[in-house]
Amino acid sequence: MKRQKRKPSEKAFAKGYVVGFEGRSRSLCPHETQQARYDWLNGWREGRNDQWNGFNRMASVQKLSNR
Repeated sequence: MKRQKRKPSEKAFAKGYVVGFEGRSRSLCPHETQQARYDWLNGWREGRNDQWNGFNRMASVQKLSNR
């Protein structure tokens, strides 16, 4: 059975979340289109907030899988 691909916006958010959660810079955003960059930065922001609030790695993985 074929698996459905993720929407590009969800993928950009998830990649940004991981980078933010790892504490890396938002200047690492690889996207140039406005919508993908917006989604990536939103993910980055949420990842940074979760890291600052003390989430552990497993909580962040679970959060991304529930999106």
